[in-house]
Amino acid sequence: MARLAFGRWLDATPMPALAVPTGTEVLARDGSLLRAFQVGSGLWRLAPPAAGVDPRFQKMLIAWEDRNFDTHRGVDPRAVARAAAQAIWHGRIVSGASTLSMQTARLLERGPTADWRAKLRQARLAMAMERRIGKEGVLSLYLRLAPYGGNTEGVRAATLMWFGKEPTRLTPAEAALLVALPQAPEARRPDIPARREAARIARDRVIARAEQAGIINAEAAELARGTPLPTARRAFPAHAALLAERLRRQHPGAARIETTIDPTLQRAAERMVARAVAGRSERVSAAAILADHQSGEILAEVGTADFGATPRAGFIDMTRAIRSPGSTLKPFVYALGFDEGLIHPDTLIEDRPAIFGRWQPENFDRMFRGTVTIREALRQSLNVPVVRVADALGPARIMALLRRAGMRVETANHAPPGLAVVLGGAGVSLRDLVTGYAALARGGRTVVLTETPADAEGQDQTGMRLVSPAAAWQVAAILSRIPPPDGRAAGRIAYKTGTSYGHRDALSLGFDGRFVAGIWLGRPDGTPVPGAFGGQVAAPLLFDIFDTLGARRRPLPPPPPETLIASNPQLPAPLRRFTPPGHISAAANGPGAPARALIEPLVIVFPPDGAELELGGQSVPVRLRGGVPPYTWMLNGTPAVVALSEPVATLPGSPGASEVTVTDASGATRRARFRMVAP
Repeated sequence: MARLAFGRWLDATPMPALAVPTGTEVLARDGSLLRAFQVGSGLWRLAPPAAGVDPRFQKMLIAWEDRNFDTHRGVDPRAVARAAAQAIWHGRIVSGASTLSMQTARLLERGPTADWRAKLRQARLAMAMERRIGKEGVLSLYLRLAPYGGNTEGVRAATLMWFGKEPTRLTPAEAALLVALPQAPEARRPDIPARREAARIARDRVIARAEQAGIINAEAAELARGTPLPTARRAFPAHAALLAERLRRQHPGAARIETTIDPTLQRAAERMVARAVAGRSERVSAAAILADHQSGEILAEVGTADFGATPRAGFIDMTRAIRSPGSTLKPFVYALGFDEGLIHPDTLIEDRPAIFGRWQPENFDRMFRGTVTIREALRQSLNVPVVRVADALGPARIMALLRRAGMRVETANHAPPGLAVVLGGAGVSLRDLVTGYAALARGGRTVVLTETPADAEGQDQTGMRLVSPAAAWQVAAILSRIPPPDGRAAGRIAYKTGTSYGHRDALSLGFDGRFVAGIWLGRPDGTPVPGAFGGQVAAPLLFDIFDTLGARRRPLPPPPPETLIASNPQLPAPLRRFTPPGHISAAANGPGAPARALIEPLVIVFPPDGAELELGGQSVPVRLRGGVPPYTWMLNGTPAVVALSEPVATLPGSPGASEVTVTDASGATRRARFRMVAP
């Protein structure tokens, strides 16, 4: 009866909140800590790691603080009797009787330690806690709440602060210091010379008790006593710091946030970014992103060269900042031109002075190369040729392509896009550029970049078609032949550099068969960085990051079967020299050619786009209307009928999906996709 009443009395104990708040942790893909955040009150308090705390530390803690912890029910009668007898014999308190459970109760209440009323209340609370949450629950609370000086609580925060490691594996010397510090955390701070001896004495006493209890042997105890104490507090981990900050805002109240970040690649990228700005103006920063373009997972993300540093604007995430892309959008213009059948890598185009409306673009070096191939125009990043192609395609179509690729391209005052967009006359973030280049790397299919496994679960990474695999491969093949920075192997990655007007932004984007990366270097405030060229400052960093991948790198893929690989003389006549659609030359039409206004637009009449046809024989009739003869027909990217003057033709058929493309003498191109099925 008395036991039942006692149990009811314990159950009625006023209980403080047992759910102790801990700081948000942002974790790498392997579960290691990238960055931790303080609890709202400004405390460094972290939940014990999922792998647990070193068992030897827990044994040493119990041997020192509460040797009967496993057998009492919150209050140790033998310890109380011993403490009372010693106090009577010596006339003063010689040893305490507080169990780990009572200490945990005091830490929960944040109450006094000497007042006897407080002791009685803590004793009742200790017994009530053990009754409710058991020994493991009490020990878990202590490991979160134990004071380690200043604004640091809990063994995990302490191990990170003093040893720069997780508490899963501790040396005897480390474990002993962590046991000793909570008794007098400020008086025993080893980082203060005047208090270091007190810390050593307290640690060595714990070591001696552990040896007596058989937790460590004499040799280990002697080695532990000879181990130097830590002499400075370490900074808490802050890897992918700006990404972690953004994720914490997106997931308020989350205890742990898992990411796709590879910790080894992340640390390497941070070192390389810091090295890239070393020796430059203190206002220069840099940013980098590395992703797996097959899965969309971001493996490393560095938003600043010096997190928290005021001169470098270390709190601004430059992977998300809207900046000029320089020349890095040019590959998308050519990809669209290849996809539309407007151009081929070996098509000739003029790099000569030209005026577009009131705008006369120039090359970066203000020199002109005359007649060049599209391949050379992109490889040398010439401005006039890409503007010619962009003018033929139309800025609105190019902008639509960029947006389908996942790039949010911003024009000044949200004005309609103009041709200057392709030379960097717009704003886009580094992250979006990496997203776009990932689509080129994936054979022309888009991908959504993700930073957390939760985000990746909801994504269908098959993507949508941006351009044909052949068009994407042709761009990649050209970019892979751009001369690499000094001392680097050619052909291993496809990459493009960019430098914005006034040297405000230096960029480099690149990919191999599996990974895609992007680099930005400049001043966050947008002021110029004299002499900063993408090829000189951003490209070396891009290659450095790819070098860290080692054996994980994958070669660029071979050309898709439908790719038209031909030299200029072998190309269909309309593809040998670039002629903007709508421009009818005498060579195309002969003397007395009709004015453009009288020419009916080119249209494929049959088969209609998206049609499903019965395979009645081994051929497919095709018919078109309008345009300027002669016509060139291509089936699945391969020339089928060349220089045909009639608007009808017969093409070979086969089961499955096919694509027919026709180009007239003016360069106008139309295509239709259809599927052949058995009758």
